[in-house]
Amino acid sequence: MIDALVIGAGPAGLMAAEALAAAGRKVVVAEAKPSPARKFLMAGKSGLNITKAEAEMQFVEAFHADWLRPILAEFGPDAVQDWCRALGQEVFTGSSGRVFPVAMKASPLLRAWLARLGAAGVELRRGWRWEGFAPEGLAFRHAGGAETLRPAVTVLALGGASWSRLGSDGAWAPWLAAKGVEIAPFQPANMGFEMAWSPHMTRHFGSPVKGAALCLDNGVRERGEFVISARGLEGGGIYALSRALREGARLTLDLFPDLDAETLAKRLGKARGGDTLAARLRKLGLAPAAIALVMEWTARPLPALSALPALLKALPVPLGPPRPMDEAISVAGGIRHEALTQDLELRALPGVFACGEMLDWEAPTGGYLLTGCLATGQWAGRAAARFGA
Repeated sequence: MIDALVIGAGPAGLMAAEALAAAGRKVVVAEAKPSPARKFLMAGKSGLNITKAEAEMQFVEAFHADWLRPILAEFGPDAVQDWCRALGQEVFTGSSGRVFPVAMKASPLLRAWLARLGAAGVELRRGWRWEGFAPEGLAFRHAGGAETLRPAVTVLALGGASWSRLGSDGAWAPWLAAKGVEIAPFQPANMGFEMAWSPHMTRHFGSPVKGAALCLDNGVRERGEFVISARGLEGGGIYALSRALREGARLTLDLFPDLDAETLAKRLGKARGGDTLAARLRKLGLAPAAIALVMEWTARPLPALSALPALLKALPVPLGPPRPMDEAISVAGGIRHEALTQDLELRALPGVFACGEMLDWEAPTGGYLLTGCLATGQWAGRAAARFGA
């Protein structure tokens, strides 16, 4: 019989395996894909944002799940940075507080981590896909056929329901629900939104919009870049507000966040009387992509010159629905907090623990997601190590 089984070899699962091995448990990690941590590696392609250096209270508030407070207190931003250094990967903090490995990639960190886990006796079984519960254990399929495992303790770290091609497909949800585990419906998180573009926007697809403030009708303002795509609006500035936008908040753009309306009016007044709206905006220093958005979203006939400052300070954004869940960076929903003990053990399945994106918490990009997965993985792994000991 297997002593300790971890299903899923993403950051949460590998962290749980490390905690189990450190406590002296004999650990097997079952990974459905041919290689581990594929979503982790994908996240690192544009620079691995490992965590966010900020005060604990502010950091926890980003998760919209206060019950994570003790878990993040035990393994928060400082601990994540120390963990990276212990794996031989120095880190640095950018001007926004985001923390990156000096190498900027996930692969060196993952290689060092897998080597350390191997040295600790952790066995990684690649291509082992969990297919649910069998009458006497957990059903798996691999190249050699079907097999049922009966571990003494299990940690589930199967991810959410986005980026299914990388392994997170949410197939586990109905299996757990059938066992009496409460599952909150999945919703896309950190995603783009659809837009119905007119043909003249085609030439701006792929263009970033920088320097604007994204403003919600509840008073929240976010300074962040976003991108015009063929499918809609995407990028960090949109992702940071995606939860509120998904829930129906209205979005406007302040295209001149460092100028007040009065100053804008004075500058507009210096333009020649025969200038078109686009020419006036260009002379204000607005980039072509931003000018295109103003022209796209401004009702005809065009507003009088006196109305332009207010429009440029609060340009309404007619967002469509969120992009499909499988395109989202992460998901909301999953195993409800009420279905878990304080140790992240499933109340309906004693001896089975869960961590990472399987749990019903939501956080923005910027290092929060990865820290949450690592922290819950360690917490669940340590608790699982105590089970039956």
